[in-house]
Amino acid sequence: MAEKKNHIREMSIEDYDEVIALWQATEGVGLSAADSREAIARYLARNPGMSFIALDLTPGADPGALVGAVLCGHDGRRGFLHHLAVRADCRGQGIGRTLVDRCLQGLEEAGIDKCHFFVFKANESGRAFWENIGWTERKTLLIMSMNLS
Repeated sequence: MAEKKNHIREMSIEDYDEVIALWQATEGVGLSAADSREAIARYLARNPGMSFIALDLTPGADPGALVGAVLCGHDGRRGFLHHLAVRADCRGQGIGRTLVDRCLQGLEEAGIDKCHFFVFKANESGRAFWENIGWTERKTLLIMSMNLS
């Protein structure tokens, strides 16, 4: 059996169709109008070099198949990760952790010293992943939202 080989690279808007399909197929990822092609293009332009995809380069596999994706950005003081997803049949190989590490490296290089990620309370596997890689739940915060349109 061929050794698994993945390539991590910066996400571009040209990846949108494959990335949105992955997010739609991933339990625990909540999508909205904020995830339209236009909105993601603005996000990537505002946060260059922060969001990444993982491609499967394993010999004999579907060449260059998308197996993971994550959005990352910051507001100048805090970083935010959104929509980390790894294809179900590729989990447990360190792809998610590698994507997160690349994001955190980019944030650190930008002078950002804290990062947040939002997880649905009911997403037990997502919560377990984040806890397993060293993230902790903030029990003192409550997130409030308002739709502007």
